[in-house]
Amino acid sequence: MLLKNGHLIDPAAKINEPMDIRVENGTIIELEKELSAKNNEEVLNLSGLTVAPGLIDTHVHFRDPGLTYKEDIHTGSLAAAKGGFTSVICMANTKPAVDSVDTLKDILNRAKGEKIHIYQTASVSYGLGGKEMNDFSNLANAGACGFTDDGIPLLDATFCYEAMCKAAELHMPISLHEEDKAFITNNGINAGETSARLGVVGSPAIAEEVMVARDCMLALQSGAAVVIQHISSGNSVELVRTAKKLGADIHAEATPHHFTLTEEALLEHGTLAKMNPPLRTEKDRQEIIQGLKDGTIDLIATDHAPHSVEEKAKPLTEAPSGITGLETSLGLGITSLVKPGYLTLMELLEKMTCNPATLYHLPGGSIKIHAPADFVIFAPNEKWTVTDFASKASNSPFKGTELYGKIHYTICDGKVVYRG
Repeated sequence: MLLKNGHLIDPAAKINEPMDIRVENGTIIELEKELSAKNNEEVLNLSGLTVAPGLIDTHVHFRDPGLTYKEDIHTGSLAAAKGGFTSVICMANTKPAVDSVDTLKDILNRAKGEKIHIYQTASVSYGLGGKEMNDFSNLANAGACGFTDDGIPLLDATFCYEAMCKAAELHMPISLHEEDKAFITNNGINAGETSARLGVVGSPAIAEEVMVARDCMLALQSGAAVVIQHISSGNSVELVRTAKKLGADIHAEATPHHFTLTEEALLEHGTLAKMNPPLRTEKDRQEIIQGLKDGTIDLIATDHAPHSVEEKAKPLTEAPSGITGLETSLGLGITSLVKPGYLTLMELLEKMTCNPATLYHLPGGSIKIHAPADFVIFAPNEKWTVTDFASKASNSPFKGTELYGKIHYTICDGKVVYRG
């Protein structure tokens, strides 16, 4: 396959110029300004389009096994491909949890049949109970790419520290859901002006901040690569910034919904804008954007969290938290961050390609000779409207929204897996 006349943006190599790319057997074999087609070679004319490394999402829920009425490995992979993702990392809070080699291998074996790269974390604690630590070494040897009890905070500080130390020994990331439940009456809803208008007692930012403060210091002491998941509070951003300055190997994820929306979205979208951690204030949103600008937040992750229509139709305090995110992530990044001038396209893509690849030791994330032929090909200035979803779920407050950055192709291992 020959990709002709595209404009290549590769944050890993700091390339931002027109470039042709030749692919054979799923691998990049040539990168030149002008390449001529060989006999019978498939040629994609990408004039006017941007070519970037395939996107990598460090935080998705495919609900498989156990909750496949919401999503499964196959439909999740279709949603990822439509959103420009060639690699995703699935969370471990399935049913059963990914706390055994058998469950892990079952997922990874079935994932091999999909057209994108699907990686799987294992849970930190057995049964997500937060008390009995899993056998990290065996799970790592069986193919786990990291450890997390996502969805459930590790409330025992000593246990969390011991888990960090074990992850550090294996040179693997540990990612943390940061909420002290003692502060929370109803999760998924910020405790603030909007919750007061709705007559609901919600989740204050301090519930996240006290856990982030603790785990920043534990990260510094343990030396582990620690990921603060889906950061939502401006104070949390400042805590991570300080920990980085102190020398901690700490990372943070920002979701597109947290850098795009505020708590007021609940008034318009109801349960479709309920997520955990919740949307917070405009001040928090701006501080998340500042964290993205200065590198404090080095990952953009969707926290793709599909739910059924029936579940989201429940009253606000009863409906589950979470939104789908894979199919709107790049569009929201361009619309909310690049178009207003907060980030360059290169900076946006850095947080969606090479940064996650480096942290999780993945083979993708860059466009270079001998690298996997994984690409997202899109038009940054072309508008499109969020309508149909490849996911089983459509629980998104962005339905009907016009975004920039239409995806034309997703290519994984040299094969077109999505064509828009």
